[in-house]
Amino acid sequence: MTRVRRRYIARRRRTKIRFFASTFRGAHSRLIRTITQQKIRALASSHRDRGRQKRDFRRLWITRINAITREKSVLYSYSILIHNLYKKQLLLNRKIPAQIAISNKNCLYMISNKIRSSNQIQIK
Repeated sequence: MTRVRRRYIARRRRTKIRFFASTFRGAHSRLIRTITQQKIRALASSHRDRGRQKRDFRRLWITRINAITREKSVLYSYSILIHNLYKKQLLLNRKIPAQIAISNKNCLYMISNKIRSSNQIQIK
């Protein structure tokens, strides 16, 4: 059986892997075995952290909205505000009110007062 020489194909595969790991430090960017291990680890971490990032941002937005609502008792708490938004069919995800709360608090107060006043009219 003849010997297979894998020069070009192996070198092409290694350069692709090295290009991926070019920003890694130390042996993680030089040695092929450690590069492949670190590549697997990096891809697994990025996949896991995409879901974690979504969770973290949602928690941040909820915290911001809750802080503003409790600051001047816009509507006693975050949960009541969100409940009333859904009742009025104002389809705002949590990101938009959080940005409004940071940039322009008065706008969020106006929205909550409008919701509150329309709730009181329906009750009577």
